[in-house]
Amino acid sequence: MSNSPAPIVVVPSQDWDGNDGPWSSFIAQIGTPPQTVKVQVSTASTQTWAVAGEGCGSGDVIDCKKLRGGLFNFSASSTYNPNLASPDGSYYKLGLESSLGYEGNGRFGFDNITLGFPGTGGPSLSNQTVGGIAAKSFFMGVFGLTPRPSNFTEYNDPIPSYLENLRREELIPSLTWAYTAGNQYRLNGVLGSLTLGGYDSSRFEPGNLSIPFSPIDARDLTVQVRSITSGDDQLLASPIASFLDSTVPYIYLPMPACTAFETIFGIIWNETSQLYLINDTQHAILDAQNPSITFTLGSLESSTRVNISFPYAAFALEASWPLTPVPTRYFPLRRAANSTQYTLGRVFFQEAHVIADYDRRNFSVSQCSWDAGAKQNIVAINPPTLERSDMSTGLSTGTIIGIVIGAVVVVVVLLTLGQWWRLRRRKERDTLRPSNDEVLYQKAELDCDQSKQESWKDIQLRSTAAAPPAEFCDSHEIREVQGTDIAVELEGLIPPHELDAFNKLAELDSNSWAARNALRKGI
Repeated sequence: MSNSPAPIVVVPSQDWDGNDGPWSSFIAQIGTPPQTVKVQVSTASTQTWAVAGEGCGSGDVIDCKKLRGGLFNFSASSTYNPNLASPDGSYYKLGLESSLGYEGNGRFGFDNITLGFPGTGGPSLSNQTVGGIAAKSFFMGVFGLTPRPSNFTEYNDPIPSYLENLRREELIPSLTWAYTAGNQYRLNGVLGSLTLGGYDSSRFEPGNLSIPFSPIDARDLTVQVRSITSGDDQLLASPIASFLDSTVPYIYLPMPACTAFETIFGIIWNETSQLYLINDTQHAILDAQNPSITFTLGSLESSTRVNISFPYAAFALEASWPLTPVPTRYFPLRRAANSTQYTLGRVFFQEAHVIADYDRRNFSVSQCSWDAGAKQNIVAINPPTLERSDMSTGLSTGTIIGIVIGAVVVVVVLLTLGQWWRLRRRKERDTLRPSNDEVLYQKAELDCDQSKQESWKDIQLRSTAAAPPAEFCDSHEIREVQGTDIAVELEGLIPPHELDAFNKLAELDSNSWAARNALRKGI
């Protein structure tokens, strides 16, 4: 049996936060003494971000600090070290979601990070990358799940991610995670679920769809959306490749698909807020009808598909400051400018459970399970090397006995076949041997020259060999197959696949931002 560590279950905050949801959030304690902040899970980020003190100013709403999940004051932490890799100081462009139009700067450094509330036993690591953000495009901090390292310079100087460091410290069994966002409309509210190094089998319906990572690291969790339907209505004209990304709340689709949603659900695009708004009348109609929307997913490498179905309530979200001046119901759909923007955001993770395996470079997407009586069942995902070791050295007694019995059966069968073949050839040879009343050493009467035949007496003068069997002109040698001479070559274990290391790094461009005030202008 292996002694690998158990998976880590990251406990959610028990609260619903955000200005575009609300969403089940998680807790991070940063610095010394620990400062507690709430964060959203990012399946695309490689780092941990918290809202900096500059994130709430005099012109913001009075409860800005609470709404943004709390603030991190780097100067109040005795263990904080600024990242001075850039000559411009510790300020860098965020880079995350730049393809979707998100912008902002961050102050980066290194500090202690513990996941979960104090006393809950969450993992704690020192000297981890911490980004302090102010721009409201990222309203709350994020906890990045992607294990690719960060690079703050133009040189090959990778800084490991939090997940990678958990694996290096042997705090998790493998470089894997499992996540679903939870939602408020099922079972009076179901909190999010995040497991590092394994998964909770009670949170999803088992499926067979395993998808290899995209060769583009920045869009590793890319899935083929085969169709989107609502009843008999087709909302997607042709399949598209979409990126699973819980950092953003929206689903980005081609314009024709957005038009189909507008027609079927009566949602209205608002240029000011850049949101699809739902008025009270339309909401009442949709709420009463409760139409379902089904996404059929697959991969280019397999014909296997999975359906992820959503009730209308999954898309009836609420936007608030600073997206809208007052709380406003909206539909989390956005118009993609091109194929690089096709994204299935956090709204999709309400009904989808995703497991990502960075050791094997594949992931799975499953429909969430909504069993009120289901008990948590945490399953570890072991790395491929451990699985091979278990196969070769950790076989049970029953398995070993089975292998031995199988080998014996194979040997017996081969010996039996060999004996049968030998007896058969002997019988054929005896049939060809002359009987006693025939001339014993007379040659068989074939088309041969008798004058050239030698008598056995002449042969005896030159040899002490025994009398040979009947000879044939142009005779063929009779070969006997010995049962023990047959060698059966059994294939060994399939050699392990060699995975590429994380050579492509998440680069953060340096940005001159010497004054502290400039952090607030990063929006």
